[in-house]
Amino acid sequence: MSNRNSAFFSVVMPAYNEGAGIQKSIRTLASVFDGLALDYEIVVIDDGSRDRTFDLAAEMVDAGYKVRAIRFSRNFGKEAALLAGLQNCSGDAVITIDADLQHPPSLIPTMIDAWRRGAKVVHAVKRDRGDESFLVKSRAKVINALLSSLGGIDVRNSSDFKLLDRAAVDVLARRLPENRRFYRGLADWIGFSQVTLEFDVAARETGQSGFSLRSLIALAVTAMVSFTSVPLRIVSFMGVLTFLLGIGVGIEALISWVRGVAVSGFLTIIMTLLLIGSFIMISLGVIGEYIAKIYDEIKQRPSYIVDRMHECPVLPRRTAPAIPPSVRAVVEL
Repeated sequence: MSNRNSAFFSVVMPAYNEGAGIQKSIRTLASVFDGLALDYEIVVIDDGSRDRTFDLAAEMVDAGYKVRAIRFSRNFGKEAALLAGLQNCSGDAVITIDADLQHPPSLIPTMIDAWRRGAKVVHAVKRDRGDESFLVKSRAKVINALLSSLGGIDVRNSSDFKLLDRAAVDVLARRLPENRRFYRGLADWIGFSQVTLEFDVAARETGQSGFSLRSLIALAVTAMVSFTSVPLRIVSFMGVLTFLLGIGVGIEALISWVRGVAVSGFLTIIMTLLLIGSFIMISLGVIGEYIAKIYDEIKQRPSYIVDRMHECPVLPRRTAPAIPPSVRAVVEL
C-alpha cells in the first residue's frame, strides 16, 4: 500500500434526486481535499434519479473537477449505490458520504488522521440527529436497538459516513458475494482496527430525503435476516409457548369434566384459537423472509446495472482482482 502520508483518496457519494445540491456538494468536498493538498477523486453514483443529478455531476467533470460520475439504469437503492462506488473507486482509503452534506465534510481531516494512525475502519456516528422529528428519531432508535441487540452488531446512531482502508474496501466489494446488503453492519462485521468519531447531523440545505419509512423497514428486515437467526429462534419459542398454553387449556377442561361441570369458556377457546393462528402467521412470515433472501441470492442477478459513466480522464484506475460471478455487478448498456 502507498505511504499513508501521500495516499490517494476516494470519496463515494450515492445520490438520488440530488440535482439541487450535487454541484455544491462536489465543490465542498473538492475544497476540503485541495485545502489538505491531497490527491483524490469523487465518485458520484446516480441511483436512477428522475432529475438531472447525473448531468450536473457530468458538468463538474467537464469543468475540471476530479469526478467519476456513474448512472444506474434505474433505482436500485442506496446499498447498491454504495457497492458500485466501492467497486469503482481507486483510493488507498475510501470515504463514503451522503450527497446532501448532512454528513459534515469538516470531519474528513479527523477521519484521515485516525486512518494514518492505523485505523482501517473509521465510523462516524451521530451525536445529535439534527432537526429530525421526534417520530423519525424514535423509529430509528428502536430499529437500531433491535439490530444491535439481536444481530450482534453495533449500529446505534451509526451512519453511512465512514472511512475504509483499501484492505477493508476489497473485502466489502470483492469478497462478500451477497446481493441484499447492509453496509453499516458489514463495515462493523469485517473487523480490522476500528475507530469511532462523533458528529452532529447538519440541516439539509436543499430537497427532501428520499429515505421513507418503507425504505427504513425494508433495510431493517434485510439487516435482521443477514446478521442473525434470532427471529427463527423466536418462532421456536412461540411454538413452545403455544404448546404450554394448549396443555393448560386441556388440563382445565379435564378437571371440569371430572367434576361434572360443563366445560365453559367459549371466549377462552376463541382467544386461544386467535392466539395460535397469530403465532402461525407470524412464524410463516419470519420463515418467508429468510426464504426470500435465499431466493434473491441464488438468482445471482447483478446488484446494479450501469447505464452511463462520465469521468475525469486523469483519474487512475486500480487493477482489481476479478469479481466473482455472484457479485459481478457492472453491466454496460
